[in-house]
Amino acid sequence: MDMVTGILFVIGFFLLVGGAELLVRGASSLAVTAGITPLVVGLTVVAYGTSAPELAVGVQSALTGSADIALGNVIGSNIANVLFILGLSSLVTPLVVSRQIVRQEVPFMIALSLLVLLMGWDGVISRLDGTILVLGGIVYSVYIIQVSRQESKANQTVGGDDLPAPVSGIKAILLQLALVATGLCLLILGANWLVNGAVVLAHYFGLSELIIGLTIIAVGTSLPEAATSIIATMRGQRDIVVGNAIGSNIFNILLVLGSTAMVAPQGIEIAPSALYFDIPIMIAVAFACLPIFFTDYSIDRWEGALFLAYYVAYIIYLILNASYHDLVPLFDTVMLLFVIPITVITIGLSVRQAIKTHH
Repeated sequence: MDMVTGILFVIGFFLLVGGAELLVRGASSLAVTAGITPLVVGLTVVAYGTSAPELAVGVQSALTGSADIALGNVIGSNIANVLFILGLSSLVTPLVVSRQIVRQEVPFMIALSLLVLLMGWDGVISRLDGTILVLGGIVYSVYIIQVSRQESKANQTVGGDDLPAPVSGIKAILLQLALVATGLCLLILGANWLVNGAVVLAHYFGLSELIIGLTIIAVGTSLPEAATSIIATMRGQRDIVVGNAIGSNIFNILLVLGSTAMVAPQGIEIAPSALYFDIPIMIAVAFACLPIFFTDYSIDRWEGALFLAYYVAYIIYLILNASYHDLVPLFDTVMLLFVIPITVITIGLSVRQAIKTHH
């Protein structure tokens, strides 16, 4: 890695933090003014904005024929958004999960994850598949914004987060829009510099494009979500945090994967390893949100630590498997026979306790 790439790599981190602060501040004020709940802002404006790097990487990689990077970026980002971002944010402070997320957005995210498997079963996500996904993204966005405005008019409260005062006047509104736009620009620029440096490093160590997409680029393009979520957590706007992560996953499938498939000359080819391992992992992570979110409608610190531990295990497995390491069989045995069963039992007991409490 040359000196310039290294310097830009470091500066990228600072741009991410600054951009996240501006984005959260501007979007929160505009939400109250427009009569849209912070949860829906997280699901739309913030989620779509912080997923812009995924869209840029996906379209660019599709046009240059690097479909493995495009697909790995979406799958890896969706896994990182739940396990890494929500895990890290809940370690800062336990997160409150809206009932709407559990009843509507998480089941929708699960359905979309299954749809990716179904569309890719023939080995390719075609341009027609991409068009269907993009149209679905537009319909979904319009729907939740309309529902949110109706709920706001009915004076429905939203989980007790500390909300900013509504902005008033053309100048004030333009200022908040400028904050959002500036924040997005800083996020995208910072993410690009980080990803470029990380890709150079990954190639130096001889990692494949799929592994780069699933790990380095997925984490890099998820850093805007991570920075935004942590800043929002510290500012007490926890609806934006969970909405950002789940909304980004929905956006990644509908609009990022959809747009990428639309512009790719032959659609997106699905590697067998993605079809039989990585996509099922993405589906499993989506399903895991239901019991975790359902227990007290929150993500406690121990649950966040569990998410992070699984993400570390996932990354370790990818690296070991890519290098054909002798520890892969042992790793598989430990995960399948001990770690996963213990986790399922623990979460099952928590859900059972939560059901008793609700009754």
